[in-house]
This record gives sequence, C-alpha cells and structure tokens, in this order.
Amino acid sequence: MKLRNKILTGIGGMIVLGIVSVMVVTAYDSPCPTISPADPGGETMRALVPRCYGVANLRIERVPKPVPKEGQVLIKIHAASINPAEWYRISGQPYVIRLAGGIGAPADTRAGYDMSGVIEAVGPGVTRFKPGDEVFGGAGGALAEYALAREQGGIVLKPSTLTFEEAAGVPIAAVTALEGLRDNGHLAPGQKVLINGASGGVGTYAVQIAKALGAEVTAVCSTRNVEMVRSIGADHVIDYTRSDFTQGEVKYDLILDNVGNHGYLAMVDVTRPGGRIVSVGGQKSNPWLGPISRVIVSRPLAGLFTDVELPFFVATIGKEDMEFLAQLANEGKLRTVIDRRYPLEKTGEALEYLGGGRARGKVIVTVH
Repeated sequence: MKLRNKILTGIGGMIVLGIVSVMVVTAYDSPCPTISPADPGGETMRALVPRCYGVANLRIERVPKPVPKEGQVLIKIHAASINPAEWYRISGQPYVIRLAGGIGAPADTRAGYDMSGVIEAVGPGVTRFKPGDEVFGGAGGALAEYALAREQGGIVLKPSTLTFEEAAGVPIAAVTALEGLRDNGHLAPGQKVLINGASGGVGTYAVQIAKALGAEVTAVCSTRNVEMVRSIGADHVIDYTRSDFTQGEVKYDLILDNVGNHGYLAMVDVTRPGGRIVSVGGQKSNPWLGPISRVIVSRPLAGLFTDVELPFFVATIGKEDMEFLAQLANEGKLRTVIDRRYPLEKTGEALEYLGGGRARGKVIVTVH
C-alpha cells in the first residue's frame, strides 16, 4: 500500500473513531442524584427541576425563591406553556443537543420559558415595570411558582383580551410564526402562503398572523382539525389524509413548513419562481440529530437544484416582536388555541403528550 493511501486510511479511521466516541459520550445518562431539601431558613417555591435526562425522572422540588438583581423583575407565574424545546432539552434527545445542554445530565436545572404572570418585585434600576403589572413573554425557569426576567428582555404587558393561560402560549410559538412569515418569508399583502402543520402551536398562530399581514392562507392539517383552522382564519384547508398538497396545481409565494414530512424538491414544485420555503420544524425520527439533519443535510442539497430560497432560522424572543403580537391580540386578530391544561405537578404528562406529536394548538401548565 502506498504511503498516501496509508495516511488517508489512518485519517479516515480517526474520523470514524471520533464520531463513534462523540456518539457514545452524548448518549450517556448520568444517574439522578439524591437531592437535599432547600434551606428552611429562606423563602422557597415549587419548581420543576430536571437534574437528569428523561421525562419520567422529572420532579417538583422546593428551591430557594429568587431575588431580582439590577435590571431584573421577579414574576409570580400564573401559567406557562410547553414547547418542543422543553421536550428536547428534558428528554435529552436528539443526543446532539447534549453537546450544548450538558453531557450526561442537563447543565441548567431550570425548566420552561414561555409564561404569563404578575410582577412581584423589581430590582434596582427597573423603570418599565412595577409590582402588580400583568406581563407575558419569556423567563428562564418558568415552570415554577416564580421566575426572574430581564426588564429589557422579551417580556411585555399582557393584553387584556388574553387570559393568563392564553398569553402563556404565545411567546416561542407565535414569535417563530411571525419571524418565519414576515422576516424570513418576506410575506406581503395579497400573496399566497401555505402553512404545513397548521394545527400545531406554531401553525395556529401562523394562520392568524398571515391573515393579519394580508395574505391568502392555505392550511394543511388532519381531518379532525379542519374546522378549527377554518375558525382561526384559513381561506383554504387541505386535509393531508385525503390529498397531498405537493401534487396540487396551486403555486404559492411562501410555504411555512412546520412538519418536515415532504422533501424540499417536492415543495419546490408548488412554489412560484422566486418564492420561499421556510423550515421551522422537522421529523424526530433520527435519535442523534432529530430535525437538525433535515436542516444541515437535506436543505443545502436541495438548494443546489432550485432557485427557490430555503431559509432556516431560530426565533429570537424580543420586546418589539412581543409588543407587535400583543397589539394583534388587543385588536382581536390573535388568539391562542389551547389543547390541554395540566397542573405544575403533572408537567411530565404534558411533555409526554406534546412529544407524541398530536397536540393541536398549545399545551398549558397552570401554576397559580
């Protein structure tokens, strides 16, 4: 064997060994630790604390009640909502997320983000909010009785038109829909948009936001959700159990894909030249990469064979977008479709239900 071939073989072997090593390390689950009770000398609260991977291992603990620091507010949580992000992080799958979230066990033992509640206290320098204000938005560790949030972060005053439960469903799902349609899809009034997966958390908000932006909306969902998506504003509804939208004659300016159950090139066939296909979700079948494999493999390959733009993004929850959504809600143009409600103690059941992939609208956790 020539020296060059030996070198290439050695390099290839090292790459394979490295990949296998990463796979073995990321798939490792640390045992759940024994927890000491919170210091009885200070104020405590109930909180969901993921100390090891696996929804079945979730426990409600009493932990110290947080105190707001400079630029922070303390929120008494009335309701929180469950997103795929929580399911991925708490279950530890796909395994690739553990590279950032913690090898063996979650590095961050807080859980939850979407919430609504009442300002309990404010830290030094806070001027936007005062105790008693009803707010909604994002706060790390929202699956608890209290959580801290930055004054300048993604929290705003709660619209009077939404209950606490309805408001808690908005942040991640509705901002994802908004940024997917407006910022990455460049949706304009009069354009035709198809929303694949219109009955889920992102989808139900996307139908309403697209209508508010002046678009003609086609929603794709199952038979049991047809009337529901019509009720929130869809102009046309395709029942995917009866027909395949990629085989239709209509061409769309934008496809917002929340499901990832069709190949990109199949969707290109029903997208107008110069149109866009925005991906915000995908299948979870791959335990190592999950929906990420579609983004890093399928999307770039499909882009070689089409002029249709295939943007991908990760939503950023900010004050401006939350205020825009609050305005839509106050105008009666945005509401939350709630599928099920669970008390904080049954958050594990809520996560299992969401992870099954059949939730319609939002899954809410009630706290106070």
